[in-house]
This record gives sequence, structure tokens and C-alpha cells, in this order.
Amino acid sequence: MAKKKQILFPVLFMVVLTAIFTFVLATINEVTTDIISEQQELSIQKSIFYTFNISLEGLSDQEIQDKFEASFEKTKVNDRTYYTYTKENKVQGYAVQISGKGLWGTITGHVAFSPDHEKILGLNFISHSETPGLGGRIDEDEFKDQFRSITLDREPYFSYGTDIGGNVDAITGATLTSLAVRDILNGEIPKILEEAKKEGFYEGN
Repeated sequence: MAKKKQILFPVLFMVVLTAIFTFVLATINEVTTDIISEQQELSIQKSIFYTFNISLEGLSDQEIQDKFEASFEKTKVNDRTYYTYTKENKVQGYAVQISGKGLWGTITGHVAFSPDHEKILGLNFISHSETPGLGGRIDEDEFKDQFRSITLDREPYFSYGTDIGGNVDAITGATLTSLAVRDILNGEIPKILEEAKKEGFYEGN
């Protein structure tokens, strides 16, 4: 009998301990779900502001959210979400999420277009798994700012300086990540342009 108790006690102890930890983790998840969701949405809003080169310096998170709601209209079309930027009752441009394969995982970001979709106004990334200090440098302004105000009057739209007709520079030491960004943009933009015109996200003649 004593031997059975010696075996049963650690089993019951582990069951109770597992139940307690499960309850604690479930409670933490329940409490933080809304907070995580809000932070993810805020990250998207900041990214879109960046693509339009709109400064958020000195603004609190709540002020950023309020400014976004006053400036942008969000519309879901198929698998994409279009963000229409309006100022003084006039459309200033459209932002769209893009994603594609990077060196180590998916690269996701946003691209902003002029109202007539003849120019890229800006580019920003919200998530990727590229190597810090190498491919991870796609987060640096020096790299992203090259894509501001580039006219979409050629195909492929983007090529690097070493290529014939290169219009942007790759990241030194991160050739594969640079090529991934180029390929994502050159692959996604034609689809976006076609869909945007078809769905009415277009201000032109």
C-alpha cells in the first residue's frame, strides 16, 4: 500500500501542477490578446504613414491611431487591403501590403502609390527573418528611401545599379535579400496595378 502511495503522489502532483500552469498560461493569453492585436495594428499604421513620408515625431500611440483614422480609409478587396490616404477631401495616394519569399522566410511590408499609380511614393517592411546586420538592413532608411518617387514607366520596375538601367542600389553583403526585395516588388506591383484600376482605387484620366 505504501508503495502505491509513493507512485501515486508524484503523478497527482504533476497533474495538479500541469493544470495550474495551463490555467495561468490561458489567463495570460486571454488578457494579452487584445493588447497584442492593438500593437500589431499600430505597427501597420506606422508603416503606412512611413510609406507616405508622414512624420509621427512627438505623437503618442493614441494620437497616431486617431490621425490614422482621420486620414485613411481601409478597404478589403480579395486578399488585399487598400488604404486610401485623403487630405483636404482629396485622395493623396493608396497603400497596399506586399509579401514574398526572402532568404530565410517571408518578407512583408507596404508600398504606397500616387493617386494615378504612376509612381511609388514609399516602401516599408513590417516583418521579415533576414540576417541582422546584413539582409536585416532592408529596415534602414538609407535602403528604403531609394524607392521614394520612382516612376513606374518601365518593366521590370526595379533593378540594381550593377544591372543595365539600375535605378536602386543593393545592400552590400546581402545580395540574396536585395534580390528577394526586387523580385517581390517586380512581381507584386503589376498585380496591384491591375487590381487597383479594376476595383476603382485609381485617380487618373
